[in-house]
Amino acid sequence: MKIKRSAHAVYNIEYHFVWIAKYRKSILVRSVKAYTEYLIHRICVEYGLTIIELEVSMDHIHLFVESPPKYSPAEIMNFLKSISARELFKKFPALRKKLWAGEFWGDGYFVGTSGDNVTTDSIKEYIQRHRS
Repeated sequence: MKIKRSAHAVYNIEYHFVWIAKYRKSILVRSVKAYTEYLIHRICVEYGLTIIELEVSMDHIHLFVESPPKYSPAEIMNFLKSISARELFKKFPALRKKLWAGEFWGDGYFVGTSGDNVTTDSIKEYIQRHRS
């Protein structure tokens, strides 16, 4: 267990997120995939999140991340999805034609935590099995 400290907290918070491209379109390929990975890394650094494991598949993303307690899972998804969508549409304007509603990501997401019956290693192994 990795214990971290901030000014007012001692914590170990790890989230496993999964979210999909709008309409489950297979658009996260080649340069779009590479840029998506870059964006997620950049956003995580900016917000003080540590990526434990990341896999960008053709139509969805798995992200296992360590977070400070100041962010809820909903806040993390909000800034990851909103910033990445804006930047992806800016860099790849042709994607707007494939995603006709003007949204890059599907509305929902999955979030789970490690602990009890779900260990950090089992989440990492699960994500690694989904690699393309």
